[in-house]
Amino acid sequence: MHYQTLSEGWQIRPLDMFTQGIYPRDEGGWLPAAVPGHWQQIPELESHTGKVAYRCRFSLDAQAAPAHTRYWLRVNGAFYYSRPYLNGVDLGRHEGYFMPYERELGGLLQAENTLLIELDCPDEHDKRGKRMITGVFSHWDCLDPHANPGGLWLPVELHTSGPARLSHARCLTVACDERFAQIRFDLEIDAAAAAEATLRFTFTPRTFDGEEQVVTQRRALRAGRQELGGLLKLREPRLWWTHDLGRPDMYDVTVEVLLGDVVSDVRQFGFGVRRFELHNWVPSLNGVRFLAKGNNYPPGDMRIATMTRARCDQDLRLARECFMNMLRIHAHIDHPEIYEAADAAGMLIWQDFPLQWIYDQSILPEARRQVREMTRMLGSHPSVVIWCMHNEAVLIEDTTDESLLARLRTYATGFGFNWNRDVMDVQLKQVVEADDPTRPAIRSSGEPDVPYLRRGTDGHAYFGWYRTYGTLDDAEVMQRRFMGNLSFVTEFGAQSFPNLESSRRFVPEPLTDADIAHLCTRHGFQAEIMDNWIAWRQAGSLAEMVDLTQDYQIFINRYYIDRLRFYKYRPTGGIVPFIFLDPYPAILWSVVDYWRVPKRSYYAMRMAFSPQYAFCLFPP
Repeated sequence: MHYQTLSEGWQIRPLDMFTQGIYPRDEGGWLPAAVPGHWQQIPELESHTGKVAYRCRFSLDAQAAPAHTRYWLRVNGAFYYSRPYLNGVDLGRHEGYFMPYERELGGLLQAENTLLIELDCPDEHDKRGKRMITGVFSHWDCLDPHANPGGLWLPVELHTSGPARLSHARCLTVACDERFAQIRFDLEIDAAAAAEATLRFTFTPRTFDGEEQVVTQRRALRAGRQELGGLLKLREPRLWWTHDLGRPDMYDVTVEVLLGDVVSDVRQFGFGVRRFELHNWVPSLNGVRFLAKGNNYPPGDMRIATMTRARCDQDLRLARECFMNMLRIHAHIDHPEIYEAADAAGMLIWQDFPLQWIYDQSILPEARRQVREMTRMLGSHPSVVIWCMHNEAVLIEDTTDESLLARLRTYATGFGFNWNRDVMDVQLKQVVEADDPTRPAIRSSGEPDVPYLRRGTDGHAYFGWYRTYGTLDDAEVMQRRFMGNLSFVTEFGAQSFPNLESSRRFVPEPLTDADIAHLCTRHGFQAEIMDNWIAWRQAGSLAEMVDLTQDYQIFINRYYIDRLRFYKYRPTGGIVPFIFLDPYPAILWSVVDYWRVPKRSYYAMRMAFSPQYAFCLFPP
């Protein structure tokens, strides 16, 4: 019921190999570390990858605690493999960066304690056989390839509970109207002994004036860990809406486990009552059909631990002012604050599981476990409306490689049998649908729709950028003959330089060949691909280069948005370009740069997304 954040006094030690929690007790070889944080933020470790040990010493007055108090270590986020030790005792290995995990400390606590956490986040050089479920953090063209996300990126905490520990609680809206809402709850409880318990649910209006509603149920607990579920009724619920359809009204939910009259443990979280449906790729919210307009959201910062609620609120404000109502969390699970901010802002979230391109078949059991952790962890958020198992489950090692062989490999895995998509993603979709039947689940993003051969999923359309797709003339043919690919488009765009003031912060002037090579290697610039479309190398200055590239980006974005708005509901249900902002100083497909300065393309997109928008379609 109470917790202590272990935020002070952390140290870190780079390692070549782990030694089972036994490390020098003196200060030699240890560096001060910030938790939450990433080890590459420490100057001495800015190039380190692989293994480290974190150490924290803390005091505890266990004698002051009530009888039958249980203590728990909670690690909220660790990239990627971790193993904690308390006072030399191994607490067990954990895999996965985004989900919290807990270990009961039992009689291990002393007045003075030493917590060690071994952490391993290696670089994966074999891009065809990846084994870490980190999505864009391990393989992407929009992050510095030299960056490693390793670290304790969310707080480490010490929790207490009574004999029954409530380690997880989630609420889902099964049905709702103006009279009542049917709410499904899912709990995970660890009981020290078999007991009769009372579950008490309190729904308190957060964003409006209203009566608090309390529901109780009696349940028999067995000793050990168990999952409990059931249904509740909420009277006269206030519904959660997107900002463009209404008010995003929220409740604060308190779930208590009582043994007798004593509260053994409690969890609190935000919740919104809403019903989301997707019929033939046309979305509706609470029975109201609408056009999804949004963008792909990368990690808010390459160093995701540095994201704060204020930064997330700023990003949501920029999205709302651009008339967006949906963000696709692209091939990763983001900082917890972005989901809280989206709930409050009335912004829908399409949530990708952290799978990007191709993986080794050995990850399937772990992927099945982690995908359920995703739905359990994020399921109470009303903003999260779609689950997607995988982004582009095709063989892509380097998006700048447009050789014939590379394109043939992509085509073969895109149109032929593909274990990642046809076996793993099918199983992951089944796991998600069984755990959360209230949201649509998509097997993988970017599957093309081919009439009489197979139905696709959401469309990716890089005509006018990647030669793998073709020119805009090819896009015109696709629109006439393969209309299914226009149903819900979640990627399109072109790269551009940030505004001049922002570009000057990391782009040399004038540009030499060595500078261009560095921008391509470290800052995402796809110079040779841009050569196919505009004569940017002939620009007489950096300012002219900024204008040239942003002009082309505006042209490409307007081309797609105008046509997709023309086909609204016939069949288009969603328009989600790529990508909203830069997660680090870069030259990407973004309309907002790393410093949150909008490009001209942001304002052009704002006009194209505006509720009232007059336009004409011309051949490209």
